Amino acid sequence: MPMPTPPYLLRLRRADDAAAVRRVLNDVLPDFAHVFPADKAAPILVKPNGNANMNALTGNTTDLRLLVALLGHLRDAGYTDVTVGEGTNSGFYRNKIGVMERLRINAAAARFGYAAIDLNQAEGLPVPFENGVTALVARPALEAALVINLPKLKTHFEAGMSVCLKNLMGCLVGQENKKKTHQSLAANIVNLNLALRPALHIVDALVAMEGLGPTRGTPLRLDALVFGENPYLIDLACARLAGFPADKVRPLAEARRRGLATPNMDAFLDGLALPLLAGSPLAPPVAGPLATFIHHPKRQKYFLAIRNTPFFTWLAGTDWFGALLFKTGLRQDVFCRDELRLDALTLDAAACDDCGACRRFCPAGLDPKAVAASGDRSQCLACLYCLLVCPRRALSFHGEPGYLTEQLRQYDALVRELDGRQPQWKGEV
Repeated sequence: MPMPTPPYLLRLRRADDAAAVRRVLNDVLPDFAHVFPADKAAPILVKPNGNANMNALTGNTTDLRLLVALLGHLRDAGYTDVTVGEGTNSGFYRNKIGVMERLRINAAAARFGYAAIDLNQAEGLPVPFENGVTALVARPALEAALVINLPKLKTHFEAGMSVCLKNLMGCLVGQENKKKTHQSLAANIVNLNLALRPALHIVDALVAMEGLGPTRGTPLRLDALVFGENPYLIDLACARLAGFPADKVRPLAEARRRGLATPNMDAFLDGLALPLLAGSPLAPPVAGPLATFIHHPKRQKYFLAIRNTPFFTWLAGTDWFGALLFKTGLRQDVFCRDELRLDALTLDAAACDDCGACRRFCPAGLDPKAVAASGDRSQCLACLYCLLVCPRRALSFHGEPGYLTEQLRQYDALVRELDGRQPQWKGEV
């Protein structure tokens, strides 16, 4: 007989490289064996956070070290019908930019013989939203035997924080259905979770984000993974781990109002004495004055009424107006249409001091120096984590950087500092 599970199941574990992530999954996932299908051919959907084409080292998207380790675990467990699915945000969708390809999520899935699909393009089924509105959610997400949610721990200028609850917005089909969420953002995020009900959540706090998230904040290396079944409990826990007031997380406040985030959960978390992962509270997501004024909950509906008109949609698709929106803080992303082309990575042996940063951050568990020396990239995911994190710039990129140029402009120095900023939090749950 399966062992009975306690009322709440939460695990916090430390992991500082790809091998450690694999060890943690092998150690922790047996605690959640009851959520996995007995039928090895049952459909499983893995839902990462692919909000934008800024990779995980910026604190924006799900770390490939976690995704690769999880897919490897599922393959080794014998699961044959695993799909990685994400429907990235409206701007990238509108500009026909393949975020999953740019983040190398597709390559990670293919490594294990699994599919990766754009949930924006999937067949949709209706779920109820506020005020009699219905929105279409991707059928693969609704009909999977198991949905595994892989949210990123980050601050968010509209929601307060984005963790388990917010991450499911990527299961909505296309721009039109994502727009419907914003008609009553917190309530509809909760509605979406009630419809989908993922059975397992693994929060990626390997590199988190503070400040003006989800795309323009500051990355923080925390080396942490949080596991659980109840998204309200986990988001409450993550608020504590981040030192972020739970009542400032709009979906959590709505969940409290509905009795989904309960005092019993607070009491349970009180007994765990969770650490502050960054040693101090995460900086809040303070936007510029114009964005703060417009996105206030009482005024946002008027802005949305204008933003969703055909003329404004066309205008927002122009480069000059998009640059203006970015400069004023009304837009977080830069929608670069230029693709990256990697011809080779080369190593400057004189610059390399063998600090090991490239090995620690490689999702495939490779030695990037050896790959660069041999030129054999057959096992390489081409994610460029090694290039981006190297503090001495010992690896050189050859090819066309394309969209990576914008990430380098915003984050190059911050990402190269990650390996030298090891977190000091203690205590696992």
